[in-house]
Amino acid sequence: MSDLIPDIQLQDNTDQRLACVLVLDGSTSMTEKNDEGQSRIDLLNEGLKTFENELKNDDLASTRVQVYVLRIGGNSDVEVVSDWTDAINWTAPKIEANGTTPLGAGAKEALKQIEFQKSKYQANGITYNRPWLILITDGEPNDAGWERVADECREAENDNKVTVFPIGVDGSNIDALSRFANKSAIPLKNLAFNELFVWLSRSVSIGSQAAAGDKIQLPAMGWGDIEV
Repeated sequence: MSDLIPDIQLQDNTDQRLACVLVLDGSTSMTEKNDEGQSRIDLLNEGLKTFENELKNDDLASTRVQVYVLRIGGNSDVEVVSDWTDAINWTAPKIEANGTTPLGAGAKEALKQIEFQKSKYQANGITYNRPWLILITDGEPNDAGWERVADECREAENDNKVTVFPIGVDGSNIDALSRFANKSAIPLKNLAFNELFVWLSRSVSIGSQAAAGDKIQLPAMGWGDIEV
C-alpha cells in the first residue's frame, strides 16, 4: 500500500512477525486490593514488566514479536499506551486505574489496528503469524454495542485473522467475556499476573518460531483454568 508511512522497524528487521495486542482494563475496580494489600492494577503493572523482561531475554521473540497496548477506562474510552514496537525495544507502560469498562470499544480498536499492521507487513514483504488479541478485565463490558464487537472478534477468529484470549480477573463476568472468542474465557486464579505474563511470553515465543499458518502447542497454564 503506497499510502502507508514507511516503518523503520520493518525495514531494518525483516524477520517474520507475530503481532500481539493487549487490551487492558484500567477501570476503577482495578484498584481493589487482595488480602496481602496488593491492588489489582499494581499486580497487572508488575506482570507487564515481567512480560517485557521475558521477551527481551528471548533471542527470537525479541525480534519477531511486536506489542501494542490499549487501555480501557478513564476519561476516554480507549487509550493507546504503547504503539507497535518490536519486543526488543518495548517498554512496559504503567496502567492507571479510573473509569468504566468499555471492552467493546477496546476490542474494536484492537481489530482495526491488527488489520492495519498486517497491511504494513504485506507492504514491506514481511511474513507473519496469526496475530494474538489478549483481553484482560476484572468486570464486564459496559459500553453500548459491545455484543456486536464480540461477534466480530469471533468472526475474525473463524476467518483465521486473529486468535483471541479473553482473561477474567476475580469478579469478572466470564460468560460475557466468552462471547469475544470461540473458546471459553480463562479465569485468572489468585491475581497471578506474573504467571500469566510468563506464560504469554513463552506462548508468543513458540508462536513466533512456527511457520506462518502452522498450528502450535501452547505450554500448560498454571495461572488459570480453561476447558479445551
